[in-house]
Amino acid sequence: MKTLTKHGFLKKRPSILAITLLCSFAIAPQASASSFKKPDILVLGDSQITFGSGPAFLDFFENIQKNCSPTKAQQRDLEKLGEQSVGVIGVRSTSLHSWTARSGKPKGSVCDVDPKWKVNAGSYGTVAKKNAKNVYVQIGQGKQYQFCKKGLSPFEAMFKDNYYDPKLLVLSFLGNSSGTWAKSKSAAITDVKATIKHLPKDTPCIFMTTAPAYKKKVNDDRLRAQNNIKKAFAETGNRCTFVEGLTPQTIAANLGNKKHFRLKKSGAVKDPFHPNKRAARQFFKIEQQNICNAIFEQVALSKK
Repeated sequence: MKTLTKHGFLKKRPSILAITLLCSFAIAPQASASSFKKPDILVLGDSQITFGSGPAFLDFFENIQKNCSPTKAQQRDLEKLGEQSVGVIGVRSTSLHSWTARSGKPKGSVCDVDPKWKVNAGSYGTVAKKNAKNVYVQIGQGKQYQFCKKGLSPFEAMFKDNYYDPKLLVLSFLGNSSGTWAKSKSAAITDVKATIKHLPKDTPCIFMTTAPAYKKKVNDDRLRAQNNIKKAFAETGNRCTFVEGLTPQTIAANLGNKKHFRLKKSGAVKDPFHPNKRAARQFFKIEQQNICNAIFEQVALSKK
């Protein structure tokens, strides 16, 4: 029988799809050094990017002009984003504490080679190999994923000596810290303070919580977590503009909606934690104005 872990990964006997993915992961091509172009806009998140929302993030931020209809003043501010090239990276089973850890299991979530799949991330846009059909990569392998340096957190390694120097940073996390953040606002504050410490001071930043899950119980827990992480950003100075991924509208779109999740052959939901590509497109349609407002707020404040 197949079962799902908390975050939607298969265990015990894998399905034919899982075996297919394993084969494709094992031969995942590494991006060549010549293909790496530092993105002007960097989106960094968790497994929702890896397993559904990566293409939607890329499409939205590559088309800010079309999606956000900037005023003349906003258009001038958007010029601060240069060519507006976009890179999107989603590393599964990670959250803010993973990217600010200098050692141990939390850092290992970003840097350790996955023992089963041999890859742990999805990559899109300028940080991916051009025309690559396989989006899966292992962080730490390839010129564009050197985030794993001894004594440094992945954030510190990413931004050291302008290795990555985005003109806009978008962080999208929730699920892997939802239990901790839901129970403790102080834990959320600790994670936000560490994040602020490890990010470049002059880099404009947006923090988005991820899209709702299939089940009400999960979403209720994540709503509590979202509330606490939002308060944590507010109480530490609003370093990043906050965008709520869980709203009445986005919850209504995903809650109990099988069309927005991967299914078993029987028609039952196989993965209730990671909305599919269709769901991701709907999520961005609903959140469009909130995301645009966050972009405009951050570029207006930018001094880069």
